[in-house]
Amino acid sequence: MPTPISLAAGIRRRIVAAVLPQDCVLCGRSGAYRPHAVRHAMLCEACHADLPYLPRPGCPVCALPTSGGSLCGRCVASPPRFDATFAALAYRYPIEQLMQYYKYRSGVAVGALLGTLLDAAIPAQPNIDCIGFIPLSRERLAERGFNQAMEIARPLARARGIALRSDLAIRVRHTGAQADLPFAARRKNVRGAFACAEDLSGLRIAVVDDVMTTGATLDEFAKTLKKRGAARVENWVVARALFKN
Repeated sequence: MPTPISLAAGIRRRIVAAVLPQDCVLCGRSGAYRPHAVRHAMLCEACHADLPYLPRPGCPVCALPTSGGSLCGRCVASPPRFDATFAALAYRYPIEQLMQYYKYRSGVAVGALLGTLLDAAIPAQPNIDCIGFIPLSRERLAERGFNQAMEIARPLARARGIALRSDLAIRVRHTGAQADLPFAARRKNVRGAFACAEDLSGLRIAVVDDVMTTGATLDEFAKTLKKRGAARVENWVVARALFKN
């Protein structure tokens, strides 16, 4: 049950937002915040409507668009270790620019917006026990100052009433940025990058990340969790890069 202090803080935030409305983070138009519709916070109505929502249905495993929601060719030929993927948006303009701002210009507040957008793409009653996120190396965390996946996962877990776990695994090897590598090299780049000391026997886990491109990082993470007994691993990602199978 909310405490008087938390209730007062929530009321104060709403009053401040109503008196001093935020500008849209995409077009700069003033008055982006809508007290009656949290999902529009930080976005004006027009930009929210124009977001590149991912075509549905898609591959149930990796979320790439497919005919009738069938498995894509990649997942048939080389099944990944994760079991399903839920993604909200296609990774193209203006999401690419929003993600760059979020990760590299310390736009931490944008994490709540991305979590809200992701929430809309997840089943109303997901079949999971806890939520995790892709961990960063110490070097990357020091460079960036925050873990972008954790900041997306935090409000999502709170809204869904699902436990958020930061202890599922750690990154034991600092790797080069996946975005700088060709597709074929990405799997090798993250091989052995994670370690887990927890007993995850029977747990159904949702793993939050900001962008899924080839899925190599998420696949390696799912592999790590399943080695420790996880029964199911789903990806919950804000944006999915689209390419031909």
